[in-house]
Amino acid sequence: MEFPFDVLRRWPDVEAPDLVAVDAADRLILDVSEEARRDTAAGDVVVIGDAYGALTLASTGPGEGIRVHQDSLLGERALAENAATLGMAGRFHSLPLSAELVREARLVLLRLPRSLDALDDIAGLIARHAHSAVRVYAGGRIKHMSLAMNDVLHRYFGRIDVSPARQKSRVLIAAEPHDGRDPEPRRAQIDDLEICAFGGVFAGAGLDIGTRFLLESLPEKIGDDALAVDLACGSGVIAVTLARQHPRLRVHASDVSAAAVASARATAAANGVADRVEVIQDAGLSSLPDGVADLIAVNPPFHTGAAVHERLAHGLFADAARVLAPGGELWTVWNSHLRYRAALERLVGPTRQVARNAKFTVTVSRGR
Repeated sequence: MEFPFDVLRRWPDVEAPDLVAVDAADRLILDVSEEARRDTAAGDVVVIGDAYGALTLASTGPGEGIRVHQDSLLGERALAENAATLGMAGRFHSLPLSAELVREARLVLLRLPRSLDALDDIAGLIARHAHSAVRVYAGGRIKHMSLAMNDVLHRYFGRIDVSPARQKSRVLIAAEPHDGRDPEPRRAQIDDLEICAFGGVFAGAGLDIGTRFLLESLPEKIGDDALAVDLACGSGVIAVTLARQHPRLRVHASDVSAAAVASARATAAANGVADRVEVIQDAGLSSLPDGVADLIAVNPPFHTGAAVHERLAHGLFADAARVLAPGGELWTVWNSHLRYRAALERLVGPTRQVARNAKFTVTVSRGR
């Protein structure tokens, strides 16, 4: 029976007519791996990078046991919602990117990440802990693939086959694992800050120019025992900088990405402030109550997967407005062409420009 792909939704991630829950690459991975999936017990199957559940749910039979890792908390929640809609809850286990996820796995379905470092972390982990007979079906849209991905897979697998292209998608099939490794954060010393980043985190173990511009603009004085928030924290640079500059400041950092959370925790530990920087995986600031933050800093993402969509940032602005204490401030840096000021005025409160250069604008919005 044909799987009902049209039932799948992206919710609670951004939904719009031009954003889909399943695409041609998902379907091609499933088709190319069909025989292997049929011949592999559910407990030996792992799915990594499934956007909203298409790979997992279309591979799930009446039993239990498929192991799943999705970097985005929104993807994990969408998978759970789609499973409930289809009466398939409880047939898979969501796990971190760890040895437990891939131990003795014989079949891995992988939606290729756009980051080569992320692919390196995943491929190394599989090669170290999966069964020696494992086969990895790694697919994506051709426009987001590169020959460098083959090179990464060749570091850890002796054989790479390539499927024919279909609907602008392709699958790489890896076998014969060797020389695997567990993921370790990349590290870089920038100024007096040590930045740690696992694969796939925005800007990696570096300091992007937007975040640097925001850091240069933040207020020098913040009240003792205030609560500052690094929203969409990435590698945790803002949170750690605030904690180091203001020893009595309480700092909360959150990101929807598991890799970002692991990176921010590593950055906080490397700079000696892990005891004062709380880092959690969260969709926005849902773990914080209303009206508690004195300062929120954000360099908002505007990509959801490979798509650009302004509603992603708008959702973060609305969440920040809820969490800000009366008179608290949201400090935002954004590519000037995005013109976020009107949205900030509407969603948060009075907004003024603090700094602007050839590419970026920094604003501060005061909570109502």
